[in-house]
Amino acid sequence: MTNTVFFPGLGLEFELNRVAFSVFGHNVYWYGVIIACGFLLAVAYGLWRAPRFSMDPDEITDAIFVVVPSAIIGARVYYVIFNPAICFDLEGSFSLYRMIAFWDGGLAIYGGVIGTVISAVIFCKVRKVDFWSGMDITSYGLLIGQMIGRWGNFVNVEAYGGVTDLPWRMCSESIANELWRDGLLESNLAYESILDGTLGVHPTFLYESLWNLLGFILLVLLMKLGRKFNGQMFLSYVIWYGLGRAAIEGLRTDSLYFFGTGIRSSQMLGLLSALVGIALYAFRLKTAGPASPPFVKAKAGPEGESAVPPAEAGAASAPVEKSALAEEPSESDRSNEEEENEDGGDAD
Repeated sequence: MTNTVFFPGLGLEFELNRVAFSVFGHNVYWYGVIIACGFLLAVAYGLWRAPRFSMDPDEITDAIFVVVPSAIIGARVYYVIFNPAICFDLEGSFSLYRMIAFWDGGLAIYGGVIGTVISAVIFCKVRKVDFWSGMDITSYGLLIGQMIGRWGNFVNVEAYGGVTDLPWRMCSESIANELWRDGLLESNLAYESILDGTLGVHPTFLYESLWNLLGFILLVLLMKLGRKFNGQMFLSYVIWYGLGRAAIEGLRTDSLYFFGTGIRSSQMLGLLSALVGIALYAFRLKTAGPASPPFVKAKAGPEGESAVPPAEAGAASAPVEKSALAEEPSESDRSNEEEENEDGGDAD
């Protein structure tokens, strides 16, 4: 399970073992460890920034238990639909284990995004939470998870592109063997050139990781400028990732194809999602109104009641006009008071 991967133009070489460690005889793979790290960082960032997006962190925590399993299921289902061969063993028999073994690789990001959106719609409907604000903060988590998760592809030596001689080309014996097996090399000379580093392949896993990093930075900067409407960050993510994925997918050699056609499914979906995202962005910019204000959790009062929000507290403590407390005494009332005082009545 060990592969030597080198970047001759950069002078880098790595010995990669897919197995991170073993527990009671069962292997734990780097792919799963890296995916888990990406998930934890995405969750941590989401909980930290949730109030800025008018979201209660407690709602985010509850949503995680619904959205994350749905995302994993969606990512695997998408992969299996467009690559059903993964479900069969070497003898050609159907294997339920191989169908569900996502920890060995085989998660399609777009399937995960679709699963996330569907489960988020249901969760927000049931809990009466604003869907667009929830997806705004989720978009940052998606970028973090995808940015880190792509390095799991690196350890597995997968998700790479076609042959190139660029300075950052990636080379490996396993890559040369897979390209030769799939008929993607023109001659024995091309095969030998990859082995000796004269040629290599596009490290498309790196392209997408860097594209997601740049997208994350841009969304952070966009938020600093002020969110114009709920859903702005999510739709920006859909547009950014869709355009980048469509371009990068065209370089890959292991694309999933749309039901036996020559159309790369993720490339098609990337373009379509970007177009839909642009249309929705323009529509909500005109109709959605201003974004929700930051979330402020009410503090319990001395008797367990919610504290009065600052705005209301300020209004309650504002000085009250004298006329609001009592009316000015009339002229006749003043005369009566003076007569009472002359008769010995008490005067304050």
